Amino acid sequence: MPTLLIVHHTPSPNCQSLFEAVLSGATAPEIEGVRVVRRAALEATASDVLAADGYVLGTPANLGYMSGALKHFFDQVYYPCLDTTVGRPFGYYVHGGNDVTGAVRAIESVTTGLGWRRAAEAVKVTGEPGKAGTEACWELGATLAARLMD
Repeated sequence: MPTLLIVHHTPSPNCQSLFEAVLSGATAPEIEGVRVVRRAALEATASDVLAADGYVLGTPANLGYMSGALKHFFDQVYYPCLDTTVGRPFGYYVHGGNDVTGAVRAIESVTTGLGWRRAAEAVKVTGEPGKAGTEACWELGATLAARLMD
């Protein structure tokens, strides 16, 4: 059974609502035959990444960069997963108070280095997530999970 791994850092209610929307989309009744695994960024391991067929990443934008937790995740998994996970689909969401540019650039840089293939538009939310932000995250989760359905 294909596996979608959601790696997230959810230190705030805004990030939590986006994460829950991604999870809801990935586990929608229409999605069949896909196992969804969720891991906090500080708990996710290279084994989790190697065992998954696709990924959704979630982070706040902290001081113009991805969270330290997501950076730590990438530091831990980069070399152990470098050759094995090339071409796997991924998507991501970023939440910030007013700007997410640096966090987006950092995620794009690392995932390009890993050779992952972005399978959905990035969800970039500033301020209160609102209906548009949560719907976009629901679509992100559903899209990545649906791409893994066989």
